[in-house]
Amino acid sequence: MGKMILFVFFSLVMVMVGASGAFAHQAGGVEIGDLETGSVVGQPFKELVVDAELYAVEIGTVKAWYPPATILDFKARPGRPVLLKVTNSSSAEHGFLLTADEAFGAPTVLKAQIVLKPGETKYIGVPTSDLFYATQGVTLKYRCHLHPAHVGGTLLMIK
Repeated sequence: MGKMILFVFFSLVMVMVGASGAFAHQAGGVEIGDLETGSVVGQPFKELVVDAELYAVEIGTVKAWYPPATILDFKARPGRPVLLKVTNSSSAEHGFLLTADEAFGAPTVLKAQIVLKPGETKYIGVPTSDLFYATQGVTLKYRCHLHPAHVGGTLLMIK
C-alpha cells in the first residue's frame, strides 16, 4: 500500500512540474530480428538502410567485435530509425550487447542483447528518439556479454 501511495504522489508531482514519467524506449524500443521479418516503429527492416555492420571476428588468438569504433552522423542522415547488421563471423557462439550504460543498471537504459551462432546474422533497429533519449552522452558501447575478455567497441553518434 505504501508503495502505491508513493507512486501516486510521484506521478502527481511529475504532472504538476510538467515533467514526463516516460522512460527510455518510449517510441518503440529496440527491436531485434531478421531482415525479412523484422521491423521497428512500423518500418520493416528490409525498407531501411543499414547504418552500420558489426562483426564478431577472430584475429589470431584475439576475439573481438569489428570495427572497434563506428560513427553515425545524424547531421547528414534523416530521422529514420537506426538499423545495425550484426554478424558472427567466428567459429564459436558469441554475445552482442549494445548499451548506453557501462554498469547496465538503470531500467531506462537503452540495451540490446543477443546471442549469435557461428555464421548467424541479426538486425537491430532502434528509433532515433530512443537513441537520444536513452543516452545522456553521444556514445554507446558494444561487446560480447558472454566472454568479458573479448574486445568490444564504441558507437559514436554525432548530433
